[in-house]
Amino acid sequence: MSKSLDSNPRRDGYRMPGEFEPHSACWLLWPERPDNWRLGAKPAQQAFVRLATAIAGSEPVTVGVSAAQYANARRLLPTQVRVVELSSNDAWMRDVGPTFVVNDRGGIRGVDWQFNAWGGLRGGLYFPWDRDDAVAQKVTEIEGCDRYRAPFILEGGSIHVDGQGTVITTEECLLNPNRNPGLSRAQIETQLKRYLNVETVVWLGKGVLHDETDGHVDNLCAYVRPAEVVLTWTNDRNDPQYEISRDAHERLKDARDARGRRFKVHKLQQPGPLHMTAEEAAGVDVAEGTQPRAAGGRLAASYVNFYIGNRCIVAPLLDPRRDRDALRKLQDLFPKREVVGVPGRELLLGGGNVHCVTQQVPLARDRRR
Repeated sequence: MSKSLDSNPRRDGYRMPGEFEPHSACWLLWPERPDNWRLGAKPAQQAFVRLATAIAGSEPVTVGVSAAQYANARRLLPTQVRVVELSSNDAWMRDVGPTFVVNDRGGIRGVDWQFNAWGGLRGGLYFPWDRDDAVAQKVTEIEGCDRYRAPFILEGGSIHVDGQGTVITTEECLLNPNRNPGLSRAQIETQLKRYLNVETVVWLGKGVLHDETDGHVDNLCAYVRPAEVVLTWTNDRNDPQYEISRDAHERLKDARDARGRRFKVHKLQQPGPLHMTAEEAAGVDVAEGTQPRAAGGRLAASYVNFYIGNRCIVAPLLDPRRDRDALRKLQDLFPKREVVGVPGRELLLGGGNVHCVTQQVPLARDRRR
């Protein structure tokens, strides 16, 4: 039986492993809300099917689905993908699901972050978000592991760790007053060290331009392996993204990780710039409490928003002019994994991409601890 713990991972000897470490499973949530996904989420559902199928070739996949969409999802998803009834407000498993931590004896537990839809009533993307905030507890129950309910707001997409004591994040997100206004930078660092069991916090500045998550790091920069990262980039000095990426590059070059290593930084050219079309915007329902979608708005497109599976890298296809080069670059960075491209436009229109809708479960030898 899964239970809630009063301690924290650091005190108990648990750490968040790097995404490149072995997994036992991957979780997703099924998209359906018509005020975020165009055309009743049907195009997005097809994209999720492609994504789940690609990951399922590498590790077991579970998709959480509402009661209303269960039969539809079960029909569309391949038989090797497990489908469970699980209510949520939307489909961003990376941010609403648990962040799993492990210990050296093979134990696994989940960290249940507080969630307020990326800003609550001060810029959040929808209301209510109560079902999303309950997802992490439900997933840990299904996975059969205990959980820590963190005493602060955080989304899984706002952090990347190396599994060796270092976390990378952004000031734009974690220091935003719409998350934890009562916590200082130092207090947030303390909480990160407690709940991820890290020693070093590397602060980047802003995330990708117009990222509605307030600059999640997983859209900007990701670990390839310890002390080695890939950073979204543009050579166009007139693009506002140039200064954002240049600043991140300088910070990474100046930083040291928890083991004193310098970072090796690989630049990955961004797609586009891409924008939402009038037809795409018109396909999204208008609803009170939900951020509207506007035609012509620049999309926070990035190839860095990929998922590292056991045997694959699943990356979004976003721009026919740049897709091939992006996949080739990722293949060079991950030579022991097969790089698979999946359609990413529909995920992008909803506000995120491949990494945002996935959550890995690390491999643990003993699920009873």
